Amino acid sequence: MRRTDQRRAAVVALYQRDVTGRPLAELVDPHATPFTRELIEGVDADMEQLDAVIERFAEGWSVERIAPLERNILRVALHELRSRHDVPDEVAIDEAIEAAKELCAREAPSFVNGILGAVQRERTARA
Repeated sequence: MRRTDQRRAAVVALYQRDVTGRPLAELVDPHATPFTRELIEGVDADMEQLDAVIERFAEGWSVERIAPLERNILRVALHELRSRHDVPDEVAIDEAIEAAKELCAREAPSFVNGILGAVQRERTARA
């Protein structure tokens, strides 16, 4: 299974939790790959920190105002940027933009790109 599909599976499970309030254990496919599970578990464990980053860079937007799909695309991508050193930053960002193009409203890809690009620029400036 392609990593793109595994990322989408993670986004969908996290989205479903946001929308339905059901526990992740009920929403994760029992046949989910280890990569998908790691993304879901990583986002779940670091959600408070991920949401703080999103709010910091989403000028004028609280996390709650961001549509659930976009919010979870951002969470998965930020988790990869912060914790998955085997995934190049550009790949995590491109995958998030493509997911937003496929799953979200017309303006979502530029919104996602703006936030993730700003995060990446700050990280690069610190290095």
